[in-house]
Amino acid sequence: MRFREYVRVLLVALLAAVPLAPRAAAQAPQDLAVPDHRTVLILVRTTISALNDANRTGNYTVFRDLGAPGFRDGNPPARLAEIFANLRKKNLNLAPIVVVEPTLTAPPTINPQGMLHVAGVFPTRPLQVSFEMLYQNVGGAWRLFGIGVDTPAAPPANASAGNGGPEAPNRKPPAVPPRR
Repeated sequence: MRFREYVRVLLVALLAAVPLAPRAAAQAPQDLAVPDHRTVLILVRTTISALNDANRTGNYTVFRDLGAPGFRDGNPPARLAEIFANLRKKNLNLAPIVVVEPTLTAPPTINPQGMLHVAGVFPTRPLQVSFEMLYQNVGGAWRLFGIGVDTPAAPPANASAGNGGPEAPNRKPPAVPPRR
């Protein structure tokens, strides 16, 4: 399954299983603004770091507890372990993303339900870390509501160097090494 299809299926599965939190807990969409670039990067990096910790330990409790109420209610740790089983089986350490600048595939937006939508890729090698995330504003803080992560093979180095990608000449982004 291609990444976009995988993310769509995963996000739809998460959203279908998770009732929206009561309006009292979330801000109305018209009151919300897309956070600045730094805040978006912090959200994405901390989310993937938390997922990495959950994958490495096999314990998804903290990862779930960091999410919005609807995410927590609809995703017991055992369900999250099932959802991320394929990623966990790859035995990857996703921690290098904290030092790599992601490329957003579209500007972050607030959808009609008031969710912040963020999608992009960390151009690591030999595998990239592609992501698509939904965040809900709960009490003034953006909390994870839906996530899709995949680790497709990175394009050939000459392909990204010729299209103005984030790689500097003679400098490769860090690889996502296997966990030991």
